[in-house]
Amino acid sequence: MLSYRHAFHAGNHADVLKHFITLQLLQYLGQKDAPFTYIDTHAGAGLYALDTGYAAKNAEYENGIAKLWNRTDLHPALVDYMALIKQLNPSGKLRYYPGSPYCAEVVMGLEDRLRLFELHPSDVKILQENMRKREQHQAEQGLRARGRRVQILGGDGFEGLKALLPPQSRRGLVLIDPPYEDKRDYKRVKDTLAEALQRFPSGTYAVWYPVLHRQESRELPRKLMQLPASNWLHVTLSISQSTPDGFGLHSSGMFILNPPWTLEATLKDVMPWLVEALRADGDAKFTLESGQGAPAKVARKVVVRN
Repeated sequence: MLSYRHAFHAGNHADVLKHFITLQLLQYLGQKDAPFTYIDTHAGAGLYALDTGYAAKNAEYENGIAKLWNRTDLHPALVDYMALIKQLNPSGKLRYYPGSPYCAEVVMGLEDRLRLFELHPSDVKILQENMRKREQHQAEQGLRARGRRVQILGGDGFEGLKALLPPQSRRGLVLIDPPYEDKRDYKRVKDTLAEALQRFPSGTYAVWYPVLHRQESRELPRKLMQLPASNWLHVTLSISQSTPDGFGLHSSGMFILNPPWTLEATLKDVMPWLVEALRADGDAKFTLESGQGAPAKVARKVVVRN
């Protein structure tokens, strides 16, 4: 839907969860010398101003990144994430927040590849400009990538993904985080992942979704557990109790297929800290589940902290 603009929600609690985990996945892949490919099916604008425009209207960042900005007791797992944001704001005032493509571009190596899909024509232009500025910054530092390191693809990421799998690098991370304004997005996520696993079964796939009252949202994790990945990890973060009418975003989740073996332990350690840092009321909590293989082999673990 072309009415959706992520700038309205930039830097909120859901972005904190999504981008912290995305960085964990990218850093794990980057530990090996072999290059890898990052594919973002719904890339957005890449960088957002928080004090003007869309982001300033609802100021959702105040329930997310703003609560971490002045913390002097950051959990060690969050240090790199916050350092990236601090670099974007050298004045010491929180004015800018990075989207997933910007986070990926900063931490990935020059031999790695980024393939960024965005459907909204206005955001495509902004994303192109933001990535151009990053390339110019690298050139000024004497850093130049070989070939087309970053490609911005205007169009439907669900449809476009299949043509990129498997990536030439045979190593990769795919981030899928549609707006879900259209309830058909839930089915498209599941169907896209089912086909992607056939084409690239060893890839890591991360799905962000809003935890809402609507049936499609509640059923999505269970459907993703049925997919033939070797293992999966599912985490949710709730900053408050949801309202009876279901209005507003109080909780979100990340579902990772083929996650790094280190990620579950990291989340067990950091999520209680995040709950305390971002809580809006006494009902703030997180859940964490993991499993292996097809449905018949699933071994689920659940951790909840209030």
